[in-house]
Amino acid sequence: MLEKVDLNKIMDREDYKKEFDNLSIELGALQREARDLKLPIIIVFDGFEAAGKGTLINKLMLPLDPRGYDVIKRFECPSETDNRPYFYKFWKTIPKRGDISIVNESWYKALLSDRVLKKTSPEIVEYLFDEILSFEGQLVADGYLIVKFFLYISEEEQKDRLKKLKKNKDESWRVTDDVLKLHKKYKKFLDAAETVFEKTDTAFAPWTIIEATDKRYATIKIFKTLIEAIKFKIKAIKEKEELPSFENFYPVNELSSLSKIDLNKSLTYEEYIEKLHPLQREIHDLQYRLWKERVPVIVAFEGWDAAGKGGSIKRLTEAMDPRGYTVIPIGAPNEYELAHHYLWRFWQNVPEKGNIAIFDRTWYGRVLVERVEKLCKDFDWQRAYGEIKQMEKQFTNFGIVLLKFWLHIDKKTQLERFEEREKNPFKHWKITEDDWRNRSKWDDYLPAVEEMLIRTSTAEAPWNIIEANDKYFARIKVLETFVNKIKEKLN
Repeated sequence: MLEKVDLNKIMDREDYKKEFDNLSIELGALQREARDLKLPIIIVFDGFEAAGKGTLINKLMLPLDPRGYDVIKRFECPSETDNRPYFYKFWKTIPKRGDISIVNESWYKALLSDRVLKKTSPEIVEYLFDEILSFEGQLVADGYLIVKFFLYISEEEQKDRLKKLKKNKDESWRVTDDVLKLHKKYKKFLDAAETVFEKTDTAFAPWTIIEATDKRYATIKIFKTLIEAIKFKIKAIKEKEELPSFENFYPVNELSSLSKIDLNKSLTYEEYIEKLHPLQREIHDLQYRLWKERVPVIVAFEGWDAAGKGGSIKRLTEAMDPRGYTVIPIGAPNEYELAHHYLWRFWQNVPEKGNIAIFDRTWYGRVLVERVEKLCKDFDWQRAYGEIKQMEKQFTNFGIVLLKFWLHIDKKTQLERFEEREKNPFKHWKITEDDWRNRSKWDDYLPAVEEMLIRTSTAEAPWNIIEANDKYFARIKVLETFVNKIKEKLN
C-alpha cells in the first residue's frame, strides 16, 4: 500500500495560502455545526518520527474554537499505562458529544513504534488488533466520527530531518534514543504500518495516508479530508438514517434457565454464622494476596430490586481493607455521562492491579432497564450484547478476575420485602415509586434478564446465578463463589 504512494507531491506558497484561508473558514463553520448537532469527533495522528505531527496538529488547531477541542498528548502515568487494561486511558479521553479530540499518541502506538522496539509482546499484538476494531466500531456505532491520518516520509527525508533537529539546541531533545532506533528500523516500521492498514482500515474508520514531505501539501490534504468526513457525517445525521433492529434471540418459556432455579434453598441463622466468619477471614487473607500479586478484580452485582445486592456486598467487604477496594453504586446516568458512550463511565472505574472494584449494578443496565423502559433505541441495546462481551474480554485479557452475580428472587418474595421496607422506618428510604413501577413490569423484565444471561455468559466471564429468596443462603453463596474464583486464579 505505502510503496505506491508518491512522496514528491508539493504545493507552492501562493496556492497554499489561498486554499488554507478558505478551508480554515469552512472547517471553523463545520466545527460549530458539529457542536450544535452533538457530533463527537476523534482525529488520530500517527506515522513516522519527524514526519511533522506537531506542526500539522498545530495548523489544524488554528481555525478551531479552543473551547470545543482537546489535544491528547502522551500517556506516561503508570496508573494509566501499566496498571490497567490498555484501552482504559483511551476510553477516559474520548470527547463528549459535540467536542473534538485530536490524538497525538493513539492506541496504534503499541502496534507501531512499541512493536518495532519490542516493547509490545507478540501475544498482546494479536488481541490488540481485535480490541482496536472493537473500540473504534463501538464508538462509530454510537455516533462518533473517527478520522485517522498516517504521516508518511521517506527514509532519506527522515534522516535529514533528524539531523537538523539534533543540530538545533532548542529541538535536539526530541531526538531520543527510541527515535534513533526507530529510524534504524525504518523498514520494520514500514512493515508494521502495512499490517496495521491491512487489519484496521475499515469502512467505519478508514486510514488516510498523508504524503508529508511537503508540509504545505500535507496540511491542505488533512484539511480537505477532515472537512469531507465531517460534511458526510453531518449529512447522515440530518437525514436521520434508521438503523436496523432485530427480533429477540431467546424468547422466555417454561424451560427457561431462571424457571429451573430452586429458590427454596436456605440456611438457618446458626448455619449462616458458622459459615460466614471463616469465609470473611479467608477473604481478608485473599485480598492481601491479590494486592501482593497485583491481580485486579471486578465484582459485578445485578438482580431484581430487593434481591439483596447491598446485603451481599456488605458481607463481602466487612473484613476487607478499605484501601484496597471500591464500591461503585450505579444509578441513572447524569447529563455529562449521557454526553459520552454509555460504557465510558464504567471504564472510569476499572481497578488498578491489586485492587477490587465492586459494582452495585453495572453496564448491563443497557440491556435491562434501558431496554425495557425504552430509554435507548432498539439498535442501541441490541448491539450492546456484543459490545459488553468485547469489553469484558479486554478485562480478562489484561488479567482481571471478573465475577458476575445475578441475585434471583421470585415475585412473591419481592412483594414481601417491598412491604417490609414500607413499614420499617429504618428501611423506608430503600423503597421508591420507581421500585413499584419496575415491579409492575416484571413480565417485561423477565425476558430481558433471560436474554442477558444467555447471550453474555462466556467462558471467561460466566454468570453466577444466586438463589436469593433466603438472604442467608444468598450471602454465603456469593462469598463462597468469590473465594473459590480468587483461589483458582491465585493458584
